[in-house]
Amino acid sequence: MTAPPSASGGFLLALAGAAAYGFNITFARIAAFEGVQGPLMVVFRVVVMLALAVCMAIVLRGGLSVATRDRPALGVLGVASAGVGICYLSSVAFIPVTVAAVVFYTYPVLIVLLSPFVEGKRLSAPLLGVAALAFVGIVLVLGPAFDSLDPRGLALAFGASLSAVAQFFAATRCGGVGAAPKVFWVHVICLPAALAAALATGGLRGPEALLAAPWAVALTIGGFVLGFVFQMAALGRVSAVAGGLAFCLEPVVAALTSALVLGERLAPVQYAGGALVIGAIMANVALQGRRPAKPAIA
Repeated sequence: MTAPPSASGGFLLALAGAAAYGFNITFARIAAFEGVQGPLMVVFRVVVMLALAVCMAIVLRGGLSVATRDRPALGVLGVASAGVGICYLSSVAFIPVTVAAVVFYTYPVLIVLLSPFVEGKRLSAPLLGVAALAFVGIVLVLGPAFDSLDPRGLALAFGASLSAVAQFFAATRCGGVGAAPKVFWVHVICLPAALAAALATGGLRGPEALLAAPWAVALTIGGFVLGFVFQMAALGRVSAVAGGLAFCLEPVVAALTSALVLGERLAPVQYAGGALVIGAIMANVALQGRRPAKPAIA
């Protein structure tokens, strides 16, 4: 028995979102080399997302209001999304990027472990094995150098991981919220946090600062926009577990993009890690296909 079309489409959307996020990280690094720092990028990224949400509402002739029953989950989604960005961005000031990434990407495993308590789903041995396989693959792809570790950086990276767990679970609860109001209110919540982070790092400047690396900035923000839209659309169709495992593809895409664009060489062990991640995703697809389809909701 195959997965229902909505679930299959949702999983493909999750993979597309992971690829877009993985793509934009490389160009964010290029922009940083040119003097456009992360906190400033986040501020303008949020502004772009707010403008996009308003345009979507106008084109689709829909409002930005949210039903009362959906507001708590949407609030959690906004706070969690801000937590992911701020904690992840701040962690690399204390520990290497690769170490931060490995700690951050514990979130798919945490989603699997917490799903019985949050979504009431039984934790199966095959699913747990798939999550562990994906995490091992990520470690191999990123090839962390665990030297000179600062506890503050580790705590921040793990905070980003916990925020991502909350983000995925909350997003699945917001499946009934339209795309425009979801994008708008999430980023309204994110904006104060982004401004605070930019001010704290002394990086709050005008739009002219983006001209230092216009193409890198455009591709970074464009990749994030696509990634976020695909992520929210996917998590309205699939479970947090399926979505979290699909997003294990993100660091693989980031590593491959860095190799192609920045000329960074990948070691054989990194290719092996990528193969493990892709194998884990395929195994998850097979597990999803074996589950009985949920009855359609009228």
